[in-house]
Amino acid sequence: MHLDHPDTYPHRHTYTAATPTRPDGTRRALRIGLGGPVGSGKTATVAALCRALRDQLSIAVVTNDIYTREDAEFLLRNAVLAPERITAVETGACPHTAIRDDISANLEAVEDLEDSVGPLDLVLVESGGDNLTATFSKGLVDAQIFVIDVAGGDDIPRKGGPGLTTADLLVVNKTDLAPYVGVDLEGMARDAKAQRGELPVAFTSLATEGGVAPVRDWVLERLAAWAAA
Repeated sequence: MHLDHPDTYPHRHTYTAATPTRPDGTRRALRIGLGGPVGSGKTATVAALCRALRDQLSIAVVTNDIYTREDAEFLLRNAVLAPERITAVETGACPHTAIRDDISANLEAVEDLEDSVGPLDLVLVESGGDNLTATFSKGLVDAQIFVIDVAGGDDIPRKGGPGLTTADLLVVNKTDLAPYVGVDLEGMARDAKAQRGELPVAFTSLATEGGVAPVRDWVLERLAAWAAA
């Protein structure tokens, strides 16, 4: 933990909105959280975004697992970023506790990355696999992506849940599997719109070249708005 806290125990960070500046007054990086069920493709989406954006942006990643560093090790093995730009948080409990309820460990990891490899343009914070209720504290991230996949069934958008209905971007991943699992993509799109209104939905197949493009373009739009603000 940070050693400059005035109290014996560090402050429990929860819902306070994050300031857009660092302690020295400079603009901090845009922080985007990625949540979603186990196996939906969160880590693969992070890897694809890093490959697509690393030549034009300064990026870092924080991963969350309960008792391992498996997601961070996947990113390191695939060399999506320099090793010093990837760090892991072991939550020790349900993943949503560290991204929504007490964000101290994740917030410290983000701040340490900005101190050590900054200035950064973008920090991606990947939650461990969780259910449809997973959301990020506004004190940790500026926007949230929620990733589901067609192999989970085309009824997932109808089930709702805060993660799916309120995320700034919903990603429906593994569309290439739809013919093999009997999923109606048009039906998923209709159900997602019914749940989310005008909030955007991106359909992706990371197994195909350029499959992350809809998510990449959305991230670039958020970065442009962040810089303008």
